[in-house]
Amino acid sequence: MSDMSEVDVLVIGAGISGIFAAKFWLDIHPDSRLIILDRDSCIGGTWNSRRGYDSFWIQFTIGTAEFSDQAMPRPPDEDVYLEFFKAKHTTKYLNDYVDSHSYGGQTLRDRVKLSIEVQSVLKIQSGWTVVSKERESPLQHTFKTARLIVASGCTSIPNMPSLPGKDGFLGQVLHQDGFGSSNVLTSPDVKNITVLGAGKSSGDMVYEAVKAGKTVSWILKATDTTGPGFFLSPKGVGPYKNAFEIGMTRLAATFTPSFMNGANWWTSLLHSSKFGSKIMAGFWDSINTTARAEADFQRSSLQNFDKLAPHSPIFWQNCTGGLLNHQDFFDTIADNVRIYFGDVDCLEKDVLCLQSGEKIPTDALLCGTGWQPSVQFFSEEQCRQFGLPHLVAHEPPKERSHWTALEADADAKVLATFPQLANPPPICLKPTPKTPYRLYRHIVPLSESGDASKDRSIVFIGQVVVGNYFPVVECQSMWATAYFDGKLDLPGVEEQEKDVALSTMWCRRRYLSSGRQGNTMTFELVGYTDVLLKDMGLRTHRKGWFKDIFSSVWARDFRSLKAEFMKKYGYNETEN
Repeated sequence: MSDMSEVDVLVIGAGISGIFAAKFWLDIHPDSRLIILDRDSCIGGTWNSRRGYDSFWIQFTIGTAEFSDQAMPRPPDEDVYLEFFKAKHTTKYLNDYVDSHSYGGQTLRDRVKLSIEVQSVLKIQSGWTVVSKERESPLQHTFKTARLIVASGCTSIPNMPSLPGKDGFLGQVLHQDGFGSSNVLTSPDVKNITVLGAGKSSGDMVYEAVKAGKTVSWILKATDTTGPGFFLSPKGVGPYKNAFEIGMTRLAATFTPSFMNGANWWTSLLHSSKFGSKIMAGFWDSINTTARAEADFQRSSLQNFDKLAPHSPIFWQNCTGGLLNHQDFFDTIADNVRIYFGDVDCLEKDVLCLQSGEKIPTDALLCGTGWQPSVQFFSEEQCRQFGLPHLVAHEPPKERSHWTALEADADAKVLATFPQLANPPPICLKPTPKTPYRLYRHIVPLSESGDASKDRSIVFIGQVVVGNYFPVVECQSMWATAYFDGKLDLPGVEEQEKDVALSTMWCRRRYLSSGRQGNTMTFELVGYTDVLLKDMGLRTHRKGWFKDIFSSVWARDFRSLKAEFMKKYGYNETEN
């Protein structure tokens, strides 16, 4: 069975990105027929109620983890640590947000269709045909839309490892996606928990399992070339309550070599001169040294605690990582967790076997093994056309040669501008069969012309890895709205291609393994939002000169952007 619906705008994804993209479009076009599809059973994406658990903490802070038009109520003190807070408050905030925004008698929640998985997308002359299916029934839904907003995020589709013998394993096998809604921490039948993975999510699950009284083993894959993740102290210095607030300042943003920070005397001094490069190397080395000293990886431990030491310095972000939300994290791991460094051979009845021959008693296997691209409803050819990751082998030889030449020129420019990026630590990069993302500004496919009269019917929101999604998706959504409405002037395709190639090669040089997909911007929140605002002709420096340099970026700093946007592009505010 199937049915057909026609809408003006279709949004795929009801997480942070999809919620705000829909909200801003409706702010400008309140009469628009808009719906949001999500494959999950509840709204919120990464922060939805199914995936959350009581001791799950958010990596953003109070005053930054919210949209500019609606403040999040401060959580109770017992749920706050150095201004970080339990993720359940973000879950509630997002649910309140979709209930409190109404257009034409419909709230944002009224427009969300849950447990609907998109299966295919077809470009038609007047727009798009999107075929979807209810996850719990064979019922199909087909939608026709003039505009498509893809906001499916980077953490939607679990990446599960190959586990020979899984069918004969009597215990539970869960990805971190299902950890929050499972009973592994409360079930008396689960005594031995094994966690596979080396990043922040794995560390969270290990810590929670120990606190729940389980016997815990942690496996770090020997063939994982990026090594264990960095786990950093969240403590701030001086007037800054935490490390996140420091990282959210414009001054700190300039301490990373990035084209997004602009070319001026200050960035040239820091990253292009020998003197500045030495200063920056010393700055990052001090952070790296302090983080390792606080962890004390060489301490006496239950087993192999030293294996948690990251393989490369923190500056390069070659591995995953995050800020710690528990003061006793390292002590807890060192005293209670057996750490193994090896590769999984198979699962048996109640054990996990490593290729080394070691057998680990296991009642539940928790996989913190990352995520697959969430744009699998596009065909391989569509991915090539839109600039999404696709198999290099499927590219026509002429197209492959074209990008190879562009990237070679871009790489030379990266190294000429940021000479320190020419000397990364020794790492082993796995060959990648797919291209990086090639979206202009990380939002839209490369167009045949910068002419606004050409087809502008699809955008991608939130397909980037950043330090805080809230301000990023606000700026992306505004940019996308101006783009859809033909009000945003873009350069010609040659300039777009050069920009994408430069972004790609900078990302690979700056973030090594983590930058292979070309969409990692861990420290570039300020620079990236500046780029988008400049494209729209809106103010980037939104405070007095002193605060603009030294004060953190808060959600409230963006409150006047909507009014500036509407005035700039001639939207009639009385009708909105």
